[in-house]
Amino acid sequence: MRSFAVLTLSLLALTTAAGTAGAQAARSAPKPSFITSIEDAKREDFEWGSLYTFDQGETYSATDGLAAVAVIKPGMQIHPPHQHAEEEYVIVAEGTGTWSLNGKERPAKAGDLQYAAPWDMHGITNTGTTPLRFFVWKWNGKGVPPQKKQ
Repeated sequence: MRSFAVLTLSLLALTTAAGTAGAQAARSAPKPSFITSIEDAKREDFEWGSLYTFDQGETYSATDGLAAVAVIKPGMQIHPPHQHAEEEYVIVAEGTGTWSLNGKERPAKAGDLQYAAPWDMHGITNTGTTPLRFFVWKWNGKGVPPQKKQ
């Protein structure tokens, strides 16, 4: 009889733990895959130009991701070189400018990519005569391990 009580208490503990884990998983469930257009992106206009935010926030493997397009007016920059905890990729789609990375500058043109590791100083300025358009992705990872090969 005693082993039945121990087994019952063990099953109750496992069920409670599984229920708690299930509730936590439901609260942090990843967002589903999606496709969106530039027309559906959130557009914000500033003195320096426009930012189109396609997606922002938590994903399956990122705590605070950002996928956006920025269009910088000639002679402008979004902000001076800066740093943050997120990793960031920037790819120039149109225009010319100047990259800044850890105190060094170099020309930026369509097709160029800059990767900024966490806490590296980085930025871009439109030094051309036409708008500079770039794609940006940044995120803080959750440390999701790679999928095991089967």
